[in-house]
Amino acid sequence: MINPVEVLTEVDCWAILRSHELGRLAFHHGEGLQITPVNFAVAGEHVVFRTADGAKFSDLVQDPQVAFEVDSSTDEVAESVVCRGVVIELSGEQALMTDQLRLRPWVSTRKTHVMAIRVTEISGRRFHLTKPWAHMRPE
Repeated sequence: MINPVEVLTEVDCWAILRSHELGRLAFHHGEGLQITPVNFAVAGEHVVFRTADGAKFSDLVQDPQVAFEVDSSTDEVAESVVCRGVVIELSGEQALMTDQLRLRPWVSTRKTHVMAIRVTEISGRRFHLTKPWAHMRPE
């Protein structure tokens, strides 16, 4: 019998991140926390995204400690990868090089800041789903 919860290797976690475009960024906002969806790409061991001037950018500059998550699921398997790290703003050649990444905006707002999460910790899980409640779904 397959263990229903599988701990992913670091290599598996990076492969999952590279196969997605949308994740959730968690960061400090005022006295609390904020979670927001961001489209992203992976460059080496960095998660790269763009952002506009505003509260999110200001919050990231004030406190660059963040977490980032990507999830996916099918009827049989769910996967979740969580990264923790520090956000830095890329500029000059580093920022220009991100144009080669699969980092496509999902909305037409202008995002002038290229940000990279220097990942210091990464972990992931794969859940082999049994869904014992599935028979209760309406047809």
